[in-house]
Amino acid sequence: MQIQEPNQSRGFALFNLGFRPFFLFAALSSLLLMVHWLMLLGKGHLTYSYYQLSQFWHGHEMLFGYAVAVIVGFLLTAVRNWTSIQTPYGKTLAGLFLLWLSARLLPVISEFFVPIPPVVIAAIDLIFLPLVVLSISIPIIRSGNYRNLIFTVILIAMTLANLLTHLQLLGLTESTLAKGMQLELGLIVVVMCVMGGRVIPFFTERALAFDAKRFNWIEKSIIPLAAGWLIADLFQLHIATSLLAATNALVHFIRLAGWFKPRMFRNPLIWILHAAYLFIPLGFLLDALSGLSLLSPYLAIHAFAAGAIGSMTIGMMARVSLGHTARPLKLAKVTVAAFIVMVTAGVIRVALPLIPELSSIAIHISGALWAVSWLLFLIPYTSILLKPRMDGQFG
Repeated sequence: MQIQEPNQSRGFALFNLGFRPFFLFAALSSLLLMVHWLMLLGKGHLTYSYYQLSQFWHGHEMLFGYAVAVIVGFLLTAVRNWTSIQTPYGKTLAGLFLLWLSARLLPVISEFFVPIPPVVIAAIDLIFLPLVVLSISIPIIRSGNYRNLIFTVILIAMTLANLLTHLQLLGLTESTLAKGMQLELGLIVVVMCVMGGRVIPFFTERALAFDAKRFNWIEKSIIPLAAGWLIADLFQLHIATSLLAATNALVHFIRLAGWFKPRMFRNPLIWILHAAYLFIPLGFLLDALSGLSLLSPYLAIHAFAAGAIGSMTIGMMARVSLGHTARPLKLAKVTVAAFIVMVTAGVIRVALPLIPELSSIAIHISGALWAVSWLLFLIPYTSILLKPRMDGQFG
């Protein structure tokens, strides 16, 4: 499929395609956010005035800052491939990226430099995702690629989730922030289920030359089951939530088993995605158990967040960045180390708190490993994301 290509930039390619700025600064922001979070934990729970408590800031920025940046970078790149229509690049992409970056920096600027009205901070953050929706829906509709409009629906729902958090931070509501965070995490889980089902078996088949097993009844039930679980959870239908969580866990374990081949462990770009996806049924299982008051709900939350989101994003960013810069799909040893450290961070964050006395140390060890993982990732990938494609094409 041919896409009308702009002229290639020389030396600096950060704004040639959506994955470049959003992947690079998602990794950098995740590293800095985690380091700062660990510092805040050592000093108490106060943070920037707008976010009131460090837990609010930490949760909001990891979900609506870092995780959203990875999703947006992936979609801006994937929609270009799906539709053969150019997505934002150059000044347009730079403007979109600077809007995302401004939302991360304005609370800091307001706290230490120039006071900024809280409503401005909220508005800048809230306008970002609708502009992304516009950026991807136009090529999807023009190309007739209507099945991928599901992602515009998800991004609109993420905007609603973000609105719920800001309404409480602005003092307009009393108890919507937790719902917003809950909705956002659930939506990210849905995105991982949908995209994981598309790319993980595809990448595995290409790398290992085998046909992954796909169960038609599972593929048709993935979105309804995940959406049903999320809705039940939001409306605090505890029995329905636990039953749907258990069902989701079983379905995703079976789905993942169909993609499995032992020799995948020879290929880090493959096993990291399988390890990431394994955290999803684990998260559902832990959520089902927490609904029976057998475990803390935070174990399920961090199976999804520290486990699935962390490993899935670093694995996808590594694979997509190599493929879309025309580089061989071979990893530097430092990147393989980053994968191992990231999976370890997720395991520790979920496993150690099973012993309540180890909860605090689990947060610090897991957080430190998370930061180290992104630092290791940035060592080779900063230049990859800044420099033009190896084949001289634009992108």
